[in-house]
Amino acid sequence: MAKTDFNLLIWVVLLCCAIWHGFAQPGGSDCIKANAKSCGECIQAGPNCGWCKEQKFLQEGEPTSARCDDLAALKSKGCSPGEIENPRGTKGVLKNKEVTNRSKGTAEKLKPEDITQIQPQQLVLKLRTGEPQTFSLKFKRAEDYPIDLYYLMDLSYSMKDDLENVKSLGTALMREMEKITSDFRIGFGSFVEKTVMPYISTTPAKLRNPCTGDQNCTSPFSYKNVLNLTSEGKLFNELVGKQHISGNLDSPEGGFDAIMQVAVCGTQIGWRNVTRLLVFSTDAGFHFAGDGKLGGIVLPNDGRCHLENNMYTMSHYYDYPSIAHLVQKLSENNIQTIFAVTEEFQAVYKELKNLIPKSAVGTLSANSSNVIQLIIDAYNSLSSEVILENSKLPKGVTINYKSYCKTGVNGTGENGRKCSNISIGDEVKFEISVTANECPKKGQNETIKIKPLGFTEEVEINLQFICECQCQNEGIPNSPDCHQGNGTFECGACRCNEGRIGKECECSTDEVNSEDMDAYCRRDNSTEICSNNGDCICGQCVCKKRVNTNEVYSGKYCECDNFNCDRSNGLICGGNGNCKCRVCECYPNFTGSACDCSLDKSSCMASNGQICNGRGTCECGTCNCTDAKFQGPTCEMCQTCLGVCAQNKDCVQCRAFKKGEKKDKCSDDCAHFNMTLVESRDKLPQPGQPDPLSHCKEKDVDDCWFYFTYSVNANNEAIVHVVETPECPTGPDIIPIVAGVVAGIVLIGLALLLIWKLLMIIHDRREFAKFEKEKMNAKWDTGENPIYKSAVTTVVNPKYEGK
Repeated sequence: MAKTDFNLLIWVVLLCCAIWHGFAQPGGSDCIKANAKSCGECIQAGPNCGWCKEQKFLQEGEPTSARCDDLAALKSKGCSPGEIENPRGTKGVLKNKEVTNRSKGTAEKLKPEDITQIQPQQLVLKLRTGEPQTFSLKFKRAEDYPIDLYYLMDLSYSMKDDLENVKSLGTALMREMEKITSDFRIGFGSFVEKTVMPYISTTPAKLRNPCTGDQNCTSPFSYKNVLNLTSEGKLFNELVGKQHISGNLDSPEGGFDAIMQVAVCGTQIGWRNVTRLLVFSTDAGFHFAGDGKLGGIVLPNDGRCHLENNMYTMSHYYDYPSIAHLVQKLSENNIQTIFAVTEEFQAVYKELKNLIPKSAVGTLSANSSNVIQLIIDAYNSLSSEVILENSKLPKGVTINYKSYCKTGVNGTGENGRKCSNISIGDEVKFEISVTANECPKKGQNETIKIKPLGFTEEVEINLQFICECQCQNEGIPNSPDCHQGNGTFECGACRCNEGRIGKECECSTDEVNSEDMDAYCRRDNSTEICSNNGDCICGQCVCKKRVNTNEVYSGKYCECDNFNCDRSNGLICGGNGNCKCRVCECYPNFTGSACDCSLDKSSCMASNGQICNGRGTCECGTCNCTDAKFQGPTCEMCQTCLGVCAQNKDCVQCRAFKKGEKKDKCSDDCAHFNMTLVESRDKLPQPGQPDPLSHCKEKDVDDCWFYFTYSVNANNEAIVHVVETPECPTGPDIIPIVAGVVAGIVLIGLALLLIWKLLMIIHDRREFAKFEKEKMNAKWDTGENPIYKSAVTTVVNPKYEGK
């Protein structure tokens, strides 16, 4: 059983070593695995990969790809830092206008395009594969920022009472918005439904008046732009007051058609590059992409403007837009949407809000009387949050965001794109990292844009990719160093022309498999090509690569390696040398076939300054004791020797106190040390002195303790220090002992009496209580004696009348 456990332990240890060895591979392994044939391919393998352009860097048999490795590995292989190509990415700011600081009501009036809320505005990033470039972006909400608000209203019959309240919306909303901005414009549009069956009735009478009874309704329409954005609130009231309700057949409305036209018809609507708000007011659901098939409309919405005379003219031709299509167009045109809907459809539009960034939902009362407060609350909610978005990224490019918000909360991942609870004048920062994971095929520059949702301002970033090394621009085409001009000599190596191969482009592809070439790859009297450790290419051995990239074959015939040298403590060359061609080249102060013999004698130096305490020789940094009874790192221990304290006890006793077994022959046997008397133990030598020191405590013939120290100085002289007064034990003090015994007996007696008295009191109380209980429970007989006659006789005079 013990043997089985031991074998299991060995296997566990070997497995752990293998796992550690796998994890311990340096970052250069990725560089070597890339098998880069040029400097450009090398730097694209990873951010830590470098290319050694030194011409004589490669050992014989090493392939050109060995020039590409981790920076530290290249230096350790002898490539000078000045010969390593390792271009790094950079960032530069091209436009960095400060954010605008101004307050509402000041004399300074700026055009919208002169107001800056985001900084910087333009950058250039030079990206190397795998190396992120990070920059900071600052956003500050400007006070008194202009606002354009477009009110888009459902004019189906169910919104009749709402229209009456909206007719006075213009001037009332103007008054409220003046508290937020001094530059406010408002516009109005309306929608009903597509003008085809089954959404509306197409009979001539219903087309003229879709309402029933004597109701006077306007003809049905899809979307109508009633009023372009204007700063005249009275004009809004006037034009809206002329609108009439219309009607349709089904419950969902064609609001998505209207939203699309409002978003893409910027010129006709009159949108400025300011905060754009779209208020969508309805009491019904919505049609979306695919619903047009009910009316025979199959063409998908093209996302273009089709307004003629302020009417949407292609509702019968194009299907409703999809939600994703609306999101795209609203985002492209920086429009923030406010859904003012009745309580019945709150759940539906809240789900829609989750799909449309920078949108809000408010509960509209039955007659729209609360629409102004709804708009104010929704605007404050939208403007208190900033969310960054970026344009489509080029292939292989990733972007990461980290936010530093006003509340001290830092967000990462998707939460790193946004900050909430921002007030006017607050400043927030974002840290943005852009990483290229590969080079574009043609290496052309790309441009991406980052902007806060709902705002027109943006950051333009020009991406420039580092796909080639600087030394490649200095290459020499048809260089004589590449076998009579069969390649371009660049970055210390040849880049062969088409049809040529080899380190120096010395072979054509037709010669690669020639058997005559194999003879140049065999060692004398050997049948092995490249020692079975490589391939013969163009008559030269190109050594194979190992799974462990630290292990390398080399040599003209790949006969050498750096991993088959002698080992010590599980390490090649004991970790004290380099393995070159299967032979250890030891570091200074080390020797031996595995560099396991140290020439440093400091580990053999004893505390007294002697090598091995003068009892042995120092071999490979370890003491070899010449006297077999001594052992230890410096031959300082002797297990069979009598201790110095016991050994010198009698001599110290006779010389210091004139007593003991050797007092009669003290001068003859105890003259081998120098003795000094001291007053107390504190005066004895303490540890820390250069000479080895032993503290001793021994008992003399009178059973008294005496203290001394024993040491040997550098001249091998024994030195003894003795405390001049022994510590003798004192006899016991009888009187306190007797008094204590008597007091103890008395106290124990009193305690027993108290306990007896307590027990008797408890017993008496129990007996008395028992008596009282029996007395209370006693029953007495109250019957009369039957033979008892009273001695009193009462006689009544019958004639007595009480006078």
